Amino acid sequence: MTDQQLYVPRGGAARGPYAVDIDPGRAGWAHCSLRVLDLEPGGSHLFASGYGEWILLPLTGGCTVQVDGEIIELLGRDSVFSGVTDFAYLPRDAHTQIASGAGGRFALAGAKCERRLPARYGPAPEVPVEARGSGNCAREVRNFAAADAFACDRLIAVEVITPGGNWSSYPPHKHDEHVPGEEAELEEIYYFEIEGGGLGYQRVSPSRPGGADVLAEVRSGDAVLVPDGWHGPSVAQPGHPMYYLNVMAGPGEKREWKIRFHPGHRTEGYR
Repeated sequence: MTDQQLYVPRGGAARGPYAVDIDPGRAGWAHCSLRVLDLEPGGSHLFASGYGEWILLPLTGGCTVQVDGEIIELLGRDSVFSGVTDFAYLPRDAHTQIASGAGGRFALAGAKCERRLPARYGPAPEVPVEARGSGNCAREVRNFAAADAFACDRLIAVEVITPGGNWSSYPPHKHDEHVPGEEAELEEIYYFEIEGGGLGYQRVSPSRPGGADVLAEVRSGDAVLVPDGWHGPSVAQPGHPMYYLNVMAGPGEKREWKIRFHPGHRTEGYR
């Protein structure tokens, strides 16, 4: 894919009710997906999981979720910058009704999977929050569906808040080949929101001849696809904190997040 195909501007992957609809066919890969659903006040949406597992994550607002005979109430949040949110796990081969009295924006992070795990609620207080890096590489990582934080079959997903003027996703790292004990093969989607109408920059550089090569100016609603390559840094405009949602999945037998850092960058204090 070209850099233009890997950078998805706001509206560039809209389809039907979704402001963003990136599936394996659109991305040109095999495993992970992202949809972003906008609901008007009083709006509802019927969602079919198909062959994938999904996490419904409020970006703004809350909603009621009906799935597998259960009702899950998500309190949600005012915005991605206001704090951690609760979420719902939606199993494969399920039909889900999503309704919001006040309206809102909701991410559906998905991955093709084999096992059908039960639908369940993810409480906000149980989300591990990590302060990563230091100085102008400090950022907050919300590991709501990290490999060791919440049970899924294939899906891995986290949120990152980068303060204005800081770098994150740094040092550049990759996870595009299977190296036992060192690196897992994972596709990845970055979905961005920038506070106050600002901008940021995302870099993906080749780890192999002809590999992914992107330098994109990103704004709220944009996405970047990472099929392979060294990714990072993600750079936030001063005065404008950057949010991104990372959605990952791959073919490995074990669900794990193992990365290798670019050998040309020092890692002390930044990871």
